[in-house]
Amino acid sequence: MSLNEINTANTEDTYAVFESCCCAPNWIEAMVSARPFVDSKALLAASEHAFSQLSDEDYLIAFTGHPQIGNLKTLHEKYANTSGTASNEQAGMSLAGSKVLEEMIQLNQAYLEKFGFIFIVCASGKSAQEMLDLIRNRIGNQRSIELSIAGAEQAKITKIRLEKLL
Repeated sequence: MSLNEINTANTEDTYAVFESCCCAPNWIEAMVSARPFVDSKALLAASEHAFSQLSDEDYLIAFTGHPQIGNLKTLHEKYANTSGTASNEQAGMSLAGSKVLEEMIQLNQAYLEKFGFIFIVCASGKSAQEMLDLIRNRIGNQRSIELSIAGAEQAKITKIRLEKLL
């Protein structure tokens, strides 16, 4: 989709486009309202600004738009609507051995139980081992710290998806 198409599309269509990048309604509404964008830099700046205005609840909603890291079946089935912008985000996991995947699944469950949301990481370009090391390190965090880290990771993921979109 071109920047011109984003700028000129009706609100409903633009909402759907941005929803494929991040499903937090307040972020989407901020992006729709920020149009027109003079260039891709302005679009990315609007996204950063919108993220800076989100509440913890907004981030928790955004996290629901992601499959668990390492759950490749869920990635392909449940999240088919984001396949264009989210393609290959967990490519490193598809190469993981069974031991790494099993530990990732166990840590994902422990993380979810501890924090009340799934482990969020910008997985693009990361190996399965790197993601496993990250969840091992982050699971010891306090919830407020982890929510802040996960929110920053959400913003990175969304930026990559916006860049792919254009």
